[in-house]
Amino acid sequence: MASPIEFFSRNGAGPKGVPRSPRYAQIVGWGMAVPDRVLTNHDLALMVDTSDEWIRTRTGIAERRISSGPKETTSVLAVRAAREALRVADVPASALDLIICATSTGDYIMPPTACLVQDALGASKAGAFDLGAACSGFVYALSMARGAILAGDADYVLVIGAETISRLINWNDRQTCILFGDGAGAVLLAASPEPGGVLATTLGADGSGGELLWVPAGGSAHPSSHETLANGLHNLRMDGKAVFRFATRVMAEATREVAAKAGWSLEQIDLVVPHQANQRILQSSVVNQLKIPESKVVSNLERYGNTSAASIPIALCEAIEQGRVRPQQNLVLVGFGGGLTWGAVAVRWCAPVTPHPTRWWKTAQRQVGYQAASLRSWWRRSVRRVYTFALGPADEATPRGRLRISVDRWRERRFGKR
Repeated sequence: MASPIEFFSRNGAGPKGVPRSPRYAQIVGWGMAVPDRVLTNHDLALMVDTSDEWIRTRTGIAERRISSGPKETTSVLAVRAAREALRVADVPASALDLIICATSTGDYIMPPTACLVQDALGASKAGAFDLGAACSGFVYALSMARGAILAGDADYVLVIGAETISRLINWNDRQTCILFGDGAGAVLLAASPEPGGVLATTLGADGSGGELLWVPAGGSAHPSSHETLANGLHNLRMDGKAVFRFATRVMAEATREVAAKAGWSLEQIDLVVPHQANQRILQSSVVNQLKIPESKVVSNLERYGNTSAASIPIALCEAIEQGRVRPQQNLVLVGFGGGLTWGAVAVRWCAPVTPHPTRWWKTAQRQVGYQAASLRSWWRRSVRRVYTFALGPADEATPRGRLRISVDRWRERRFGKR
């Protein structure tokens, strides 16, 4: 069977052959990454007053993945998922026009995690930005990616949901520490004249409920201080009952709305990939309210817990691996999160779900490309440091300063303003 990108290329897809109208945003690649460390309910029972039975009964969660150390940051997980998505699609990073990373737990406040991913991939012509919509972030990012493709501003957009939300958790708070885990998932969207792909989106927000699920400190309202650290204001806080009521309502509403926008009845939905927050929420909002059979609802909550913006793409990747996603199926991806935010996308799946095996030389070529990107990044940082140290600030009053001005002018003439 042809790989996704070969399939769409034969049908006119790709940056060289896609007419500006009509254009569709097709999912052609997918990948996920989770930390190695597994934290079970029995492990948590040794830390807080809880039990495996108590957690399973109320949430449906049995274990979750927890990042550990600098080798499993949000950007590291995001890069792993992104590389897998590019491998599945057989698209080089150099073809990317845009990278959107949905996350609430970026490596830094600045720079955006998406820029770290862009650098690690060697996506030299791609723009990159982070999108913060909490657990709804991946759905929001898909909507933004679709808009960029339909507008003709991009041909390939990499959408990532990545979190290390365990680093915001108070491990003495039984209400939150049992719920969350870490991970990343990514999809590659490609412009195509083939009808299908992301057909419709719906997004919503209610900022009046922001304090129902939030991290009080660390922003400009409450900058980091000894007081905020001492009071645990950098930990995630949640009003569980209020969030439950909100989630069960908006998940059902968003699914109905996006299906109507796509021209589908609820019976025409083949698979729902919801945000993995709580099994009772999935049961109440999707199965009971919408009367969608459990067999059509993807749930991997038991093994990963709530991975926030990463939960939907991870669940999608596993559904593809399990053979639950097939060409010409109608999928709804729906989520909710802090903000309060919610959203859904309707997807007509068109890509082959059994990618052609990657030849060894392509794998080697891809690895060489990533190593070259790392070397190029190191070289650029080194040149900047040497340049700044050797020449100092631009100043007409000193010889070094005048040399700096002359070099800057030469660089502008040679390479243009940067």
